[in-house]
Amino acid sequence: MRNIIALCLLLGFAPTVWAGGYAYTIRPTELKTKPYTDAKTLTSLPPRTRVEVLTRQASWTQVKSASFSGWVKMLNLKLESNVQNKRGDNGLRALFNVASTGRSSSTVTTGIRGLSEEQLKNATPNPQALQDAKRYAVSREAARRYAEEGKLHAQSVDYLQGGQ
Repeated sequence: MRNIIALCLLLGFAPTVWAGGYAYTIRPTELKTKPYTDAKTLTSLPPRTRVEVLTRQASWTQVKSASFSGWVKMLNLKLESNVQNKRGDNGLRALFNVASTGRSSSTVTTGIRGLSEEQLKNATPNPQALQDAKRYAVSREAARRYAEEGKLHAQSVDYLQGGQ
């Protein structure tokens, strides 16, 4: 169970967009004046437009194209492979603040939906899903080598208190 939690933390908090470097749009992308869905649109960037990544705020990335500077949704970008995390941001803020609107000041967040008591009572095992999940398992040594190659460092995370 601890391994599953550690894997979820590693995958869930992995950096997604860093300041500095370059990225490409992966779909038609509106370039906004501010990091809000209802901000004025400056232009629409076609797929595969190369942009310079300036900074990130929640689920928005400030970029500079050949002609314009503005904000795009983080999920519309694919980073060039040589981009490094220069700010030390692990993406945690973006995980809990995925989208915001300007005028309404409302915030949309994303998280993991829990299971209801009814769903837990009526749960049935799925052996095929378990076998499928086991294909992703790696040895402790393989995980250590992967972390070492990525220049990752071990961190101890305590269990959260409370709950029951």
